[in-house]
Amino acid sequence: MNRLLGPPPCARISCVICAFNEEAGIGAVLEIVSRHPLLNEVIVVDDGSSDDTAEIVRRYPSVQLLSQPLNQGKSAAMATGIAASRAEWLMLLDANLTGLTAAHITALTEPVRSGRAEISLSLRQNSLRLYRALGIDFVSGERVLRRALVEPELTALYGLPRFGVEVFINDQIVAAHLKIAVIDWHGVEQTRKKSYWKNMQTTWRMLTELLEVVAPLTLLCQIWHMRSLRVRSE
Repeated sequence: MNRLLGPPPCARISCVICAFNEEAGIGAVLEIVSRHPLLNEVIVVDDGSSDDTAEIVRRYPSVQLLSQPLNQGKSAAMATGIAASRAEWLMLLDANLTGLTAAHITALTEPVRSGRAEISLSLRQNSLRLYRALGIDFVSGERVLRRALVEPELTALYGLPRFGVEVFINDQIVAAHLKIAVIDWHGVEQTRKKSYWKNMQTTWRMLTELLEVVAPLTLLCQIWHMRSLRVRSE
């Protein structure tokens, strides 16, 4: 049986969170995930933060903190977290979320725990209008997937551009024809720490790095294939 397909008999889930200078919001996220009964472990990769991110994580004894001395970018930090995880399933979360509740975490796990889908992705309240119109946020930082999907690719993850990890994982999803459940996370938003123009510069940089992983036409095809793999909400 394909290790990437089929419902898990009893889903054990490792939650991996990458954080860079997230002292303002990571505590609220850890309040939810550190005590959630469906998460067997929570791993935070502090990607060379210069603020008190690590100190805040240490307030949660059940959370495993991995500290990188230098900022290497989300792709490398994610690879580090995945390598340290032990469960068959992964929940990948961004650290800068507001409005997150235990019900949101449960909803994100439900499709894979029930066998309705092999992948689940969040669609946050403040996801770009384009993503909401498409019905899928293809660069969502909140997703649940089998560890076996990405474990063989850890070396490749370390070599990706700083923000290329989601698009890279999408390629694996499309290649394996995995069913995708999109979970509407009403009330959850991704916070912005910078000014409007700084955010625009960051967004442009992220787009540039995405296109280093896949060509523009390939990216459009990837999005189309992911939409076609969606399963109906229940």
